[in-house]
Amino acid sequence: MINQREKALCVGLNLTSNSLRKSEIDIEDSMKELIELVKAAGGEVVGDLVQNRHTIDAATYLGSGKIEEIKNYAESLDATMVVFNDELSGAQIRNIENIVGKKIIDRTTLILDIFAQRAHSKEGKLQVELAQLKYRLPRLYGMGGHMSRTGAGIGTRGPGEQKLEKDKRHILNRAASIREELREVSKNRETQRVQRAKNNIPIVALVGYTNAGKSTLLNEIIKKHPEYEKEKNVFVKDMLFATLDVSLRKAVLPNKKEFLIVDTVGFVSKLPHDLIEAFKATLEEVKYADLILHVIDATNKSSDIQKLTTESVLKDLGANDKETITVYNKIDQLELDIYPKNQKDIVYISAKNGINIDKLMNLIQESIMEKTYNVNLLLPFERGDIFSSIKDKYVLDKFEYTAEGIDLIVSLDEMDYNNYKKYIK
Repeated sequence: MINQREKALCVGLNLTSNSLRKSEIDIEDSMKELIELVKAAGGEVVGDLVQNRHTIDAATYLGSGKIEEIKNYAESLDATMVVFNDELSGAQIRNIENIVGKKIIDRTTLILDIFAQRAHSKEGKLQVELAQLKYRLPRLYGMGGHMSRTGAGIGTRGPGEQKLEKDKRHILNRAASIREELREVSKNRETQRVQRAKNNIPIVALVGYTNAGKSTLLNEIIKKHPEYEKEKNVFVKDMLFATLDVSLRKAVLPNKKEFLIVDTVGFVSKLPHDLIEAFKATLEEVKYADLILHVIDATNKSSDIQKLTTESVLKDLGANDKETITVYNKIDQLELDIYPKNQKDIVYISAKNGINIDKLMNLIQESIMEKTYNVNLLLPFERGDIFSSIKDKYVLDKFEYTAEGIDLIVSLDEMDYNNYKKYIK
């Protein structure tokens, strides 16, 4: 028998005692995001409500009186679960569950659940499991019935609940084992990264809020590569966290120079800290990129806050000082076909409709080629060591053996240009 899709009542808290910080989206947008997260997890939202309070209730988050109201509202909606828009303590979850009598999950559990569904690579699955273990460990003895449930519903994916009911030592041992496995994966990635650096192929990383259109943009950019096949497209869907695993694809600049483009996991407000920590190894690719494309949904009224959220995560990763082009996407959906002019580090595009992709590619080319020198070298035959070194490090535009020596055309970085400029024809 097919399990009926879970019906969720979404609940938010608007703290009236605190003015909204610049780094926070307003409660209306935050609740819309929560609703989309529930849908992304496979649930059906049957209702939502927001409670205004001056402070958080330590025992039940909203106060026992309001929780009683939520119980009655959930029953009237035939909801099977209640989803809170903030992270709750184990005691709060237990206390609320005792009153409401239904499954209670918080925003963090919801996001972790989505990640557990969408992670396909071995590394991604390990990272999600580690984040779940770190989140649930301090709540293990305070969450009551919620932690003892088994099944395949929202909030129960990933490491099995029975496993989580075992003692602390077992969970800590499992976490240590995962970290060891991730270290091995990290070593392999480092080897690949060294090889890419040796080949001197530039890397462009896509970052941004989830559902901003990063994957659609990647698919549009890689179409121009001579080895492009439709099977190389990454998965695209209009939903939060449609893709999680890092995707690396070949692309070419307008001048036919090859580069690599990396699609990374999207960000979201209130992204669980443990999840950021767990995915730092994967997101390290951003740190080693030559250029970052920060993709922003131009249609979202909270785009400025979303931009700050992404920049905050980049700062946590130590990648906030990278050269960046800000890419405002989805301009085809704006009510008026009026938006600011493109600038050196800002461009307005529609990845879906291909609008201004050529302008973006020119900006990428200008950035990547800014510190390179395209030269025609003539190397004496006795300097085969230089030729070998250049061939290992760069993709040659052409080379041939002539009576005078080895004739080659190549784009050099600044250091090699200064080392070999005496051989320029």
